Amino acid sequence: MILVVSTAFVISCGGDDDDNSIVTCGDGIQNGDETGIDCGGSSCEPCAANTTLEGNITENVTLDASLVYQLTGAYVIKDGGSLTIPAGTVIKATGGTAAYIAVAQGGKIYVNGTADNPVVMTSGADSPAPANWGGLVVCGKAPTNVGATATSEVADLTYGGTVSNDNSGSIRYLRLEYTGANFTPDKEFNGLSLFGVGSGTVVEYVQSYEGSDDGIEFFGGTVNGKYLISTNSQDDGIDFADGWAGTGENWYITGAAKAGIEGSNNGDNGDATPVTVATLKNITVVGPVTEGALYFKEGGGNFTVDNFYVDGVNLGVKVKSTDTPAVTRITDGKLVMTNVQFVNSTTDFNLTDYTGATTFVTQVTTATGAGNKSDAPSWAAGWAKF
Repeated sequence: MILVVSTAFVISCGGDDDDNSIVTCGDGIQNGDETGIDCGGSSCEPCAANTTLEGNITENVTLDASLVYQLTGAYVIKDGGSLTIPAGTVIKATGGTAAYIAVAQGGKIYVNGTADNPVVMTSGADSPAPANWGGLVVCGKAPTNVGATATSEVADLTYGGTVSNDNSGSIRYLRLEYTGANFTPDKEFNGLSLFGVGSGTVVEYVQSYEGSDDGIEFFGGTVNGKYLISTNSQDDGIDFADGWAGTGENWYITGAAKAGIEGSNNGDNGDATPVTVATLKNITVVGPVTEGALYFKEGGGNFTVDNFYVDGVNLGVKVKSTDTPAVTRITDGKLVMTNVQFVNSTTDFNLTDYTGATTFVTQVTTATGAGNKSDAPSWAAGWAKF
C-alpha cells in the first residue's frame, strides 16, 4: 500500500457556473491510495486531506507542514522510496508498538526542520507519557560486528553490510517525544535508532524527549551524530554498540535514568570485529545517573573523549571487573578522556569503579562540554524542549 499525502485542492462543481470557484467533491474522486484525498458524494464541500500515516512507501512522498498528521501504524520507507518532511510538520502517534516510522535499506528520509521551525514527532494521547509510541528507526548498509547482515530488534528490518558511505537521507532539527513503546522488558523502541547507518547520512540537531528507553542509539554503522540532545530518558541517554565507527560532537544529556552515555562493542562477544571506535567531543552529562556518566561495557572499544562536562553524578566511568575485554582495553590505553570536569558531584562520588590506574582520565576545571545545567547550549534555542 502506498499512501501519498497531499493538500486538499479545488475541484469545479461541473455545472454551468464556471466563473464561481466552488469547492466540491462531486466529481466522484474517491479516497484512494494514489492521492490521499478524501472525496466523493454530491455535496459541494471542501475535500479533506488524508492525514493518516500508515503503510509502505515505495515512491517519493512529501508531507505538508500545514497539516497535523496521525501516525496510526507502521509507516515504512522501502527500498527506492523516500519521505520528505518539511520544517514545522507535526506528527502525532497512537498505537504503542504498532506506531513507528522506519527507513528500510535503500529507502531515504529527509527531515528538513529548522532552528525556528523543527519537525516534531510526538504522542497523540490526551495525556502524553513515555512509551506512548515507537519512534524513528533507520536501517542502512554500513558495517557492524553482528554479522554480514542482521535484523533490527524493532521493526524487523535487515541492516548492515559493506557500504561505509551508505546514504539513508538527512535528519535535521527533529524532536522526538514520548517514544519507547515496549514489546517486552528487554525489547523496546528508542527515540531514534540507527542500525548500520552509513556516513553518507546526516544526523544533526535531534532531541529525544521523555522516552521510555534510550534516547538515541547507534547499532554499528559509520554515521556521525552532531548536536544531539537526550532529555529524561528512562534508560541511557545516548548509546552506541556493535562496532559503531563515528564521531559524536556536541551531545547534551540530562535526566538519563541509567548511564549518561553507554558505549559498548558487542554483547555476545566483547572482542568482535570491527571494534567500536568512538570519537566524542564537547559532551555534557547532567545527573543524577545510576550507571555512570560513561558506562564502558561489553568490550567497550577504542574511545577518545574530549571536553566532557559532568554535573551531579556519583560515578564518572563505570566498568565491570568481570568484563575482561573492556578492562583489557583500558589497560592497553584504548580509553582516553581529556579535559574532563566533574561539578556538583555527590558526597559518595567515585571517578570510576575500575580498579586499575585512572590515568586514562585527565581532569580540568575549564571544560565547557555542550553547555551546563543552568545554561542550555545556544544551538538548542528555538527547537529543543527542556
